[in-house]
Amino acid sequence: MEEPRTLDPHTARLLPWLIAVAFFMQSLDATILNVALPAMAHDLGQNPLRMQSVVIAYILTVAALIPISGWIADRFGSRRVFCIAIALFTLGSLFCALSESLQALIVSRVIQGFGGALMVPVGRLTILRAFPRSELVRVMSFVTIPALIGPLAGPTVGGWLVEYLSWHWIFLINLPIGVIGCVLSARLMPDFRRERRQRFDATGFVLFSAATLSLSLALEGLGDMHLSGPRVVVLLVAGLGCLAAYWLRALRIDEPLFSPTLFRIRTFTVGIIGNLFARLGNGALPFLIPLLLQLGLGFSPSRAGLSMIPMTLAAMLAKSLVRPLLDRVGYRRTLVANTLLLGALIMSLGLLGPATPYWLLLLQLSALGLVNSLQFTAMNTITLIDLEGDNAASGNSLLAVVMQLSIGMGVASSAALLGGFSTGAEGDARTVLDAFAATFLAVGGMAMLASIIFFQLHPGDGRTRPRRRR
Repeated sequence: MEEPRTLDPHTARLLPWLIAVAFFMQSLDATILNVALPAMAHDLGQNPLRMQSVVIAYILTVAALIPISGWIADRFGSRRVFCIAIALFTLGSLFCALSESLQALIVSRVIQGFGGALMVPVGRLTILRAFPRSELVRVMSFVTIPALIGPLAGPTVGGWLVEYLSWHWIFLINLPIGVIGCVLSARLMPDFRRERRQRFDATGFVLFSAATLSLSLALEGLGDMHLSGPRVVVLLVAGLGCLAAYWLRALRIDEPLFSPTLFRIRTFTVGIIGNLFARLGNGALPFLIPLLLQLGLGFSPSRAGLSMIPMTLAAMLAKSLVRPLLDRVGYRRTLVANTLLLGALIMSLGLLGPATPYWLLLLQLSALGLVNSLQFTAMNTITLIDLEGDNAASGNSLLAVVMQLSIGMGVASSAALLGGFSTGAEGDARTVLDAFAATFLAVGGMAMLASIIFFQLHPGDGRTRPRRRR
């Protein structure tokens, strides 16, 4: 197995902070924009319905470029690529704030997407190569906290900035963070790169990116874009066709973008497939819970945002529990039990109503935050923990692609379910709550299915040290 390079204590202590801040900047941006779209449309003289292109431009850029992130990091070095990624994201944020037309804003979001597509995968790849296997759970637990906080804090922070300042500030807040990140990256980021240069699989990149773009557009079409059924079907078929063509080609060439040999690693295969199904459930929570609190329970936007703080705090607390739990119980038992518990907690949200005591609501959201946090960390770590040498970069990039697609699938499927169950529910509070209850029941059930996948792990998979015999 490829041994991680030794870091000096100062770098080992600060590097997770640097990557965590970059993760937070990217995850916050993914949700903060939605709140500001009406104000942006008014300021730019556009129909609010046309502003969805601002969101889609970023999503599609990230989806198209993530597959090549591992090859770029191996070719040009993790330090240079990470610095450039933060710089592009920051520069794109500045251009967004200065945009005076919708077209300029879309171009600026594409620049942001170039940075976002590289920032998170390269940061996670650096963690994988910089720290020993025994430390991977601890470090991954720390750097994934921002990925949980960002989607929950985004709507609250965005609403406050738009209401009291202006929509420009949702981009301007990235500037000081980005400048500090660039300076610290140049000093702290290890410069990992592949010793043997790999030939760039241009044809594979085109096929895989076309598949990712088509599937992402189809998923967005089911949700926010409201594309017609035939168009969604065409996009799905095109995406699956390109994906099939890519894998058939990858089986017969020497250096594909993502090698099929990755799936000979059991922990990676189970982790990737488990990620896909589990995130159908927990990926929908940042979308569904604020809607439930406001539309179903009548909370104001500010109260809904404050009500989710215990969920975030519990998620942070869980990071200190995950390593002892995995060392004692193992990945298989933890993921199977935690996935079933996560599904049950998602279903329990359907029991909420106007008569539910507020303290019970907060307790329920806290339990959900804790279990969801354990799920994220355990799934990601088991997926990456056994990757070696040349497989590390491509496996990490493939995980990033699957995460992007599965979260989109979660939001799109939950939006479609909620829309279907709430037909004719306008103005009827009881019917709205019934629609949410049915949606949470379905989403929780989908999340539970992942437990069957995680059951395929062996009891000893992912262990960093043998258990003590009694």
